[in-house]
Amino acid sequence: METARPAPLETRVSRALLRELRDGRAISEPFPPGVGPLGFAKTRQIARDPLPILLDAYERFGPVFSMRIMYRRQVWAIGPEANHHILVSNARNYHWREGGFGDLIPLLGDGLLTIDGDYHRRARRIMLPAFHHDQIAASADTMLAEADRALVGWRVGEVVDVYHWARELAMRIAMRALLGLDPDDGDTGLRAARKFEEALSFYGTDFAVRLLRGPGSPWNRMMTARRDLDRILYAEIRRRRASGDPGDGDVLGMLLAATDEDGSALSDREVRDQAMTLLFAGHDTTTSTISFLLYELARNPRELGLLYEEQDELLDGRAPGLGELTGGLPRLEMALDETLRLYPPAWVGPRRAMESDEIAGKRVPAGAYVSYCSWASHRLPEVFPDPESFVSERFAPDRKAALPKGAYVPFGGGSRTCIGMRFGQMEIRAIAISLLRRFRLELLPGRTMTVRQMPTLSPREPLEMTVRERGLPSPSRLRSPAVRLVD
Repeated sequence: METARPAPLETRVSRALLRELRDGRAISEPFPPGVGPLGFAKTRQIARDPLPILLDAYERFGPVFSMRIMYRRQVWAIGPEANHHILVSNARNYHWREGGFGDLIPLLGDGLLTIDGDYHRRARRIMLPAFHHDQIAASADTMLAEADRALVGWRVGEVVDVYHWARELAMRIAMRALLGLDPDDGDTGLRAARKFEEALSFYGTDFAVRLLRGPGSPWNRMMTARRDLDRILYAEIRRRRASGDPGDGDVLGMLLAATDEDGSALSDREVRDQAMTLLFAGHDTTTSTISFLLYELARNPRELGLLYEEQDELLDGRAPGLGELTGGLPRLEMALDETLRLYPPAWVGPRRAMESDEIAGKRVPAGAYVSYCSWASHRLPEVFPDPESFVSERFAPDRKAALPKGAYVPFGGGSRTCIGMRFGQMEIRAIAISLLRRFRLELLPGRTMTVRQMPTLSPREPLEMTVRERGLPSPSRLRSPAVRLVD
């Protein structure tokens, strides 16, 4: 039986702002001690470089504190205990939909990322079989073929914008493996990829610019791209339903075929919303993670050497099989975990408390906006010693198993753990293995990197690197270059 859809959220800026002001005044309970109100400079910094402010507040006030930014006071929860409480122990009290993801709904609709309660549980229950190990394995050939294709044109000595390269590659994989569209058809698949990128660019603009409406605004361009993309998606859904064609093992076909325990299936709109959500979540996170992994390997020749040794021993020159793509290269797994520790793509989890609660000994009032922050939690020295360094051994199986609950949460936790996590990780492995079998990437001399937060963690500027022959750099190049994580 289909569960009622959640009520739509207000997208008109003035009305949404008035509602937030009214709801804020209605909170009578005190907030946890904390910071604020922030001045203009600090407000700008929290938007562009929040990590130092959050870690400083953690040191001053403990794992749960409040912060007043402009007109809103919100609660931040950092560290293993707080993460586990919000994600697992009392997850039902902390809703996503009204916690800060409202901006995503106009593009994504009511997908897993923007819904709560019974509607979320039903959708996740129907979708889980589509992400079973055997179903995901069907995408392995697509991932490897696209990775090989993307490397064909590389030449030793040329400079490549790794983030741009990874983004195009991830989009091609998403078009084929998620939606079953051909990015080389010169028509539907190509247009879908372009329209999605156009729509997604809205979330990379500054917050103030995202508030603008009307002709020529980023909002208007995003909504226009969404309508074009919807025409493509709904036409493909109707075509498959009419012909009974499930597709060639792609996720869209699995969503169309999936049913609940009572036999109910996803409606066309639900299939569209879930497909868009998976496209959003998988595309951005994969692009960022592979970029950061390659960046850190270029800065850490020892780690790179260990990955080469593992490939030479376990692959011996052959292409990876399903075993290697699903965790069969232990050193690569450790490097991937460490990359996600330093750069969790979904770095913040905004929620709203439905009822009063207590987190790590601090009272949280009903109606408060509450955010956990994996980016800050992953850099606590009492949990991860020497947290700024890339040390993959900290994720050796025994050490990873000994971490406190909630210490490592790059994909969320509990019932809201990213459903596409296995798909995304297999894609990253396929790209990394394919590249490291052929080449080494070297950072440009003196080049630093800054990190952008929206919509996910990613390099702010082009991540340009030089293509080199496979193998370790000469001893004169073993020093890691200077780096700025944020500006």
